[in-house]
Amino acid sequence: MIKAQRSTLSFALVLLISTFAGAALSTKAQLIKSARSPDVSSPSSTIAGRLLPSQSQTSSGVARPITVSDAVSIFLRQNFQVIAARYDIDTAEAEKLTARLRPNPEVTVGFEGVPLNFSGNLLTEQQYTYSISQTFELGGKRGKRISVANANAEVARAEFETVLWQLTNDLKRKFYAVILAKSLLDLATQNETTFEEVVKHTSELVQAGEVSGLDLTRLEVEKLKFDTDLASAQRDYEVALRDLRVTLGGDYRTMEIDPTGTLDPLTYDFTFADLRDKALAARPDLKAAKLTELAADESIRLQDAQRIPDLNLAGGITQVPSGGSNFTYGVGIALPVHDRNQGERAKARIEKEKALNQQRLVTNQIISDVDKALVALEIQKRRVDLYRTGVIAKVNSIQDLTEYSLKAGESSILDLLDAIRTRRETLAGFYQTLFDYQSALLDLELATATPLQK
Repeated sequence: MIKAQRSTLSFALVLLISTFAGAALSTKAQLIKSARSPDVSSPSSTIAGRLLPSQSQTSSGVARPITVSDAVSIFLRQNFQVIAARYDIDTAEAEKLTARLRPNPEVTVGFEGVPLNFSGNLLTEQQYTYSISQTFELGGKRGKRISVANANAEVARAEFETVLWQLTNDLKRKFYAVILAKSLLDLATQNETTFEEVVKHTSELVQAGEVSGLDLTRLEVEKLKFDTDLASAQRDYEVALRDLRVTLGGDYRTMEIDPTGTLDPLTYDFTFADLRDKALAARPDLKAAKLTELAADESIRLQDAQRIPDLNLAGGITQVPSGGSNFTYGVGIALPVHDRNQGERAKARIEKEKALNQQRLVTNQIISDVDKALVALEIQKRRVDLYRTGVIAKVNSIQDLTEYSLKAGESSILDLLDAIRTRRETLAGFYQTLFDYQSALLDLELATATPLQK
């Protein structure tokens, strides 16, 4: 008996030692593996977090929180439409290089006196002519051409600012659309959680015989609606998030972002006169219209100079193999008898009138945009104030009191369902109203081309 106990004890010690040895080897292997492949969350790997969103994803797939300012910075850096619009500026800069060029000289080599039958003394009959000519532009054409190219480059920059101003405003709208969808998703999740608790409590009451099974059946049917609301909210959030990621640019499929912010902006007090002055001073489309007028003036001066003919100077040598060589000189100038560039001069003046009309049109549109945006903002502000008078607190209190009364047996399941529906609809309407207010504020920013949010 004693031998059997000693044998059992020895076997247990061997098994225990083997277990500790295996664990030690396993731990050593894990340490070696960790040394060979460092953790992606180590400080050295956080460098990727400072790259573009398309390059900043970790293997864990954790979304990076971004604010609306972060979204604008990413957008300006890698949006494809912004990049494409910049090419127009590069094209205008290339036109400035072309405008600085002078006419190329022309070299001519000629042969005279070459017989058709190649009979007689060919060397005494032939002549060789070598000449070079250069065109000199008169009337300051080159300087005026450079001025036109510079003016067109300024117009291209203003048009780029116009595109950038519109696209940035559209990005902010999509950002806040994600915030709205996220708020509605959180509300749907809370409603479903609350409803699951109600269903669970009702099931316990049915088992205790305090509530009829019909009430539980009604709750189960109603729960389908809450589940559907949650699924719809998840769909809307994912669609809005992907739309934002596509707008940011880059490879949206590898961009893991989590937009953070609030739909509840600060209260602003604007005056029409102040906003109108800001808009007239900052709107890039009005700036582009004014620069177009200046470019039209430069074009008129250039086209007027084009009616002045250019001077062509030529010089050369006529060589006779059997004799000597002669120098030749020539001056050429076109006589402006018929073509005095009448058509292009008329077109340039028409472009000037067109630019002036466009400037008046844009100015009138700016005043109208500011007026309409300010009126819409005031209306949306009043809608937000209606909710801020205590409606949200009241619907929350009604649901809490109804839940308490149900547990105390003083209210019915139908009363609680009605309270939950009322709270859900009220909060959803409040979130939508905040989004509408935010959209109205963005409309005012678009009308004034001035950041209005603090």
